[in-house]
Amino acid sequence: MSPTERSTVRRGAKRAVADRAQLHAVLDAGYVCHLSTVVRGAPLVLPTGYGRVDDTLYLHGSTGALSLRTAASGVEVCLAVTVLDGLVYARSVFHHSMNYRSAVVHGTAVPVTDEAEKLAGLRAITEHLTPGSWDHARQPSRKELAATAVLAVDLAEAAVKVRAGGPVDDEDDVAADRAWAGHVPLALVAGEPVPAADLSPGWVVPSHVTRVADR
Repeated sequence: MSPTERSTVRRGAKRAVADRAQLHAVLDAGYVCHLSTVVRGAPLVLPTGYGRVDDTLYLHGSTGALSLRTAASGVEVCLAVTVLDGLVYARSVFHHSMNYRSAVVHGTAVPVTDEAEKLAGLRAITEHLTPGSWDHARQPSRKELAATAVLAVDLAEAAVKVRAGGPVDDEDDVAADRAWAGHVPLALVAGEPVPAADLSPGWVVPSHVTRVADR
């Protein structure tokens, strides 16, 4: 990646990652992105699902949502995705931290009007969040497509930061040896699938659902 003025990491610069493959990896590992923009003069942050196709991130929502209509109006937006990997315990509370992988994307959100790309964007979102569902479940009807806004954000301008490992303590605190130090790994774990209450008898959980736990 080639950082711009606003995508250059300054605080914690040693944790910045310039490899575009790492940007893709962070986005592929996350589930929720936070879309930030300004609506009616006030800042708004909207958590939403997303999907990626190469260097384009797709978002979707109701065509009636003011937040999406504003984001699609040509204003600058910012997207953030964070994967939390652990909690870091230091010998001083000042150096407590978190292990994480994060990506921040700057740009404009372009409304997708071409039907083929719109379907491709919706497929990317569906397959990112619930792999295997696009071919298993019913695909969108024309009425549903008309009621759904799909936005595309180019990943050209982005920043990635990664922190891993244990605490970074002051030498005096290490020598004093007055507190435990280390880190606690965290992971998002899938539970057992729960069938819908109105599902007819005889259904077996499809393999694409059981594979979610392996992600």
